[in-house]
Amino acid sequence: MAELTTRSGATQTRQRGGSAALAFLVLLSGSLTCVRCAEPEPRAKPSNILLIVVDDQDLALGGMTPMKKTKALIGDAGVTFVNAFTITPLCCPSRSSILTGRYPHNHGVRNNSLSGNCSSSQWQKGPEMETFPFYLSKQKYQTFFAGKYLNQYGQKAVGGVGHVPPGWDQWHALVGNSQYYNYTLSVNGKEEIHSDSYEKDYLTDLVLNRSLNFLDNRSPQHPFFLMLCPPAPHSPWTAAPQYQKDFIDVKAPRDGSFDKPGKDKHWLLRQPTNPMLNSTVDFLDNAFRRRWQTLLSVDDMVELLVKKLDSLKELNKTYIFYTSDNGYHTGQFSLPIDKRQLYEFDIRIPLLVRGPGIKPSQTLQAPVLNIDLAPTLLDISGVNLSSVNVDGQSFLSQMAPSLRKGNARPFFLVEYTGEGSLTSDPSCPKLGPGVSECFPDCVCEDSSNNTYACVRTISSEQNLQYCEFADTESFVEMYNMTTDPYQLENIVKKVDPAVLQAMNQRLIKLQSCEGDSCRDTK
Repeated sequence: MAELTTRSGATQTRQRGGSAALAFLVLLSGSLTCVRCAEPEPRAKPSNILLIVVDDQDLALGGMTPMKKTKALIGDAGVTFVNAFTITPLCCPSRSSILTGRYPHNHGVRNNSLSGNCSSSQWQKGPEMETFPFYLSKQKYQTFFAGKYLNQYGQKAVGGVGHVPPGWDQWHALVGNSQYYNYTLSVNGKEEIHSDSYEKDYLTDLVLNRSLNFLDNRSPQHPFFLMLCPPAPHSPWTAAPQYQKDFIDVKAPRDGSFDKPGKDKHWLLRQPTNPMLNSTVDFLDNAFRRRWQTLLSVDDMVELLVKKLDSLKELNKTYIFYTSDNGYHTGQFSLPIDKRQLYEFDIRIPLLVRGPGIKPSQTLQAPVLNIDLAPTLLDISGVNLSSVNVDGQSFLSQMAPSLRKGNARPFFLVEYTGEGSLTSDPSCPKLGPGVSECFPDCVCEDSSNNTYACVRTISSEQNLQYCEFADTESFVEMYNMTTDPYQLENIVKKVDPAVLQAMNQRLIKLQSCEGDSCRDTK
């Protein structure tokens, strides 16, 4: 009212100024509204992920036979890969490849010892800083680990139990190699000692129970990732009490290369006693059935995890992966029990996956490697794969072509660095130094010159394996996997030299590949 009593000019000026201000506010309001409209909608929460990695479960010798629930709840509900491989058949190098998505020649872990870089300071300061859990944590995943990590994890010389690798919110890691009782855990960097009570200490069940607790207490605001690594079916093959009488009449399969002489193979395959002693056969049969017994608890684990996810209404939002670090043999080419060899029984692994976008009851032939797990998990989480240093490739496009486009690789590298003792085994003096993993009858499963690199080719045109050994013989093995699936005949002397040269050149490139060049299919 005071303005109305002033001069008209002043009043009019104020009216024009008010109109201008009002117009400006309207425009500003409109522009702000447009800015809000232009803002992208919040990104949908990425899918949850559950990765189960068992220890030494073969595929070639029927290792999935005890896993009826797992096959039904994961394989039948999703995809089973029948050509899944480890790129190195030994625990620590393989697990390091799973974590990094890299071949051993790029992550530097050669064997299960500290001197071989298994959980060494060099590993901790380098490749471990770029493992996939680190990237998942940056994607706001709630991360949980339980079970066996790396064989030398927890050694006092490299940080002890206080060392928790980057990327993990909850950490329940076994110190050292697989055990079922009487072990030590690092629980978020604190030592936890366990005894021999089945109810409290059986490691497979403990891994399960702590994962269920994590799921109950997670935040619903963010996705979750669990990596569960039970000890089964690794030695000492201690089954849960309720399963110690299962498979009592089961024996190791007698077909294929069982107790066959290692004719025309590397010297390590030519040295076992053939035929095997009856005591050796009894020993490996016992190991075979006990391995299956330990897997029954893992099968229960899968069932209870699926039920828990379903009860939480998270099952259809979760990818579940089931696999092993490497295969295994029991009597093949008269080698009693172990892994480490280039043959299908040691490098083939189970791989079953279910999850969003994956149609049920699929069986896929495309070759998939354990170095492909890391990029696949990161692909699911929304990480730009061009920003990470991996040798593997995502196989999400193989499982769910509606979500991704991609091609399968026709060939890949398998590499292994042999390990031998610097001194002779007193019980086997004739063998001399340089061998390891020897049995009482002086049959040895490894040696320092059991160092090899192979090209494995799987395509509509070729199904071959070509391997070169780093030894004084420069020994070469080659197999036609279509006509000789058990690798009984080394055909290197019968193959066209041009084919051998092409395989050799391909192998040379793969042995020095890194990143994109490891995925080059030319």
